[in-house]
Amino acid sequence: MQAWFFTEMPYPHLPPMEEMSTMRVSLPSKHFDPKVGADLYNRYLDEYMIADDLGLNMVLNEHHQTATCMDTCVPLTAAILARQTSKGRICILGNPIANRGDPIRIAEEMAMIDCISRGRLDAGFVRGVPYEVFAANSNPTQTVERLWEGIDLCIKAWTTTDGPFNFEGQFTHRRAINIWPRPLQSPHPQVWITGSSDLENIKRAASRGITFATFLQPHTKVKWMFDAYRSAHVDTGMPDGGGTSYMPLVFVGDNMEEAEKGAKALTWYLDAKTEPQYRNPPGYVPVDFNVAALKGTFTGRTEAMRKQSIEYLKDQGVLIYGTPDDVVKQIKRLHDLTGGLDNLLMMMQAGFLDHASTVKNMTLFAKEVYPQIRDLPRSQPLNVKAAAE
Repeated sequence: MQAWFFTEMPYPHLPPMEEMSTMRVSLPSKHFDPKVGADLYNRYLDEYMIADDLGLNMVLNEHHQTATCMDTCVPLTAAILARQTSKGRICILGNPIANRGDPIRIAEEMAMIDCISRGRLDAGFVRGVPYEVFAANSNPTQTVERLWEGIDLCIKAWTTTDGPFNFEGQFTHRRAINIWPRPLQSPHPQVWITGSSDLENIKRAASRGITFATFLQPHTKVKWMFDAYRSAHVDTGMPDGGGTSYMPLVFVGDNMEEAEKGAKALTWYLDAKTEPQYRNPPGYVPVDFNVAALKGTFTGRTEAMRKQSIEYLKDQGVLIYGTPDDVVKQIKRLHDLTGGLDNLLMMMQAGFLDHASTVKNMTLFAKEVYPQIRDLPRSQPLNVKAAAE
C-alpha cells in the first residue's frame, strides 16, 4: 500500500460559520488577506516537503472560488514540488480537464513537470465537482465527454513521437499536435481519475488501466465502486490495472485525547458550506442517479452524514484517528471492508490544524503506522473474479 499526504491548502480565517451562507463560489474575496495567504502558501509547501522527507508521497488537487482550497492552479504547485522534493511521487488529482479549454496545454504542463521531477509524476484528471461549473462557466451536460476526450487526447499526445498528428474531436480540433517536451516516463505517467457512482465511467477507467480514486465515502459505497472497477477489469480482459485509491481524514496522536482533538479539527472540511443552488446543477448527473439519491440508494458524502459524530465517521472509514496502533487497526479494517486498497490518500491537514500538529501527525504516521501497513496486499485478480461472480 502506498501512502500519500494531502492538504487542500485551506484559508480558514473567515467570519463565523453561522454568519456565512457559503464558503464556495460567491464568498467575497474581501475575506482573503493576501499577507496571511502568502504565509499559508509557504507553510503548506513546507509541509509537503516534510512529507517527502518522511517517505510519504504527495497528492495535490485544484478548486476554484472557495476558501477550502487555495490551490487554484495545481500545475504550479506540482512544478514547485517537482524541483524542491526528491523522493516521493507527486500525484495531481487532478487536472479539471472538462473545465479547461485546451487539453494539449495540460499535456505539455504534465510532460514538463514529469521531466523536472525526474519521472515522479502521476497525472490525474477530474471532471470537477458540481460547484466548479459556476466558476468555470461550463456546460454541466458536457463535462463527462469533455473529460474522456481530453484524457485520450493527452495520452495520444504523450505517446506520439514521430511528428505532428491531426485531431478532430467533439470538443477539440487541432491540425498539428506535436508536444515538446515529452514525459520522462515511458510510455507516459500513470493516469488517475476520481470516481463516481457512474458505472460507465468506472468501466472506462478500468479498460484504460487508470488508477481509480474516491474520497470521504462510507466504506460500503467505496467497496461498491471498487468491486465495479475490479469486475470491469475482468470484463475488459485487464485483470491488473492502475489500482484502487481512497482518501479519508487521518490524524495520529500520542494518546486518544490528542487524536480526538486533531480529528475534530479536520472535520472543519466536512462542515464547509455550499449554497443549494451550487450543489447539483441541472444535467451534471443523470436523472436516474438523482432518483436513486432521493430514494436513499446512495448516501455517500451527504450533508446528513457530515453532521454525524466523529465516532460515526470513524466507523464508516471517513475519519481515521487514534494512537498509532489504533490507526493501524482501522486501516487494516478498511482494507478488508473494501476488498483491497492500493493507495491510501490522507487528508492530514484541514481548517485551523496548525503546522506543529500537522507535522506531528505526519511523523507519527510515517514512523509508526506506515511500516505496519506498507505490505498490505494489492487488490488481487482472484478477488476481482469472485466479485464478478
